[in-house]
Amino acid sequence: MGVTLSPEAQAFLHEKVYAHVATLMKDGSPQVTPVWVDTDGEYILLNSAEGRQKVLNMQRDARVALSIAPPEDPHRGIVVRGVVKDITPDTDQALINSFSLKYRGTPVYNVREGETRMVIRIEPTRIIERLKR
Repeated sequence: MGVTLSPEAQAFLHEKVYAHVATLMKDGSPQVTPVWVDTDGEYILLNSAEGRQKVLNMQRDARVALSIAPPEDPHRGIVVRGVVKDITPDTDQALINSFSLKYRGTPVYNVREGETRMVIRIEPTRIIERLKR
């Protein structure tokens, strides 16, 4: 059962903040990767390339954890436990392009030839907010 992102958490996720996403390897050991992040208001959104380790891990085991903070204040942020609801091709590259604009200031992300970008939607099951300073 998912939990709702507060308006403050939603606004925070629209900022230029970075997430470290933890997934589980086949043997149960953790694997952590820094990623760009946003929200559609209900789900936490990530983007990755098909075949990357974190994607393979999420396809096998949907449980994830994220620690999300701005680089200038790593003690401000949110910690999320959740489940991957779906992983679908970013066919029009809308999400990766929005990430490129948000994080790089360029409206188009140069996808490598032959690479398929994937939209990852995560349903939060627990959220700890540390947003007020």
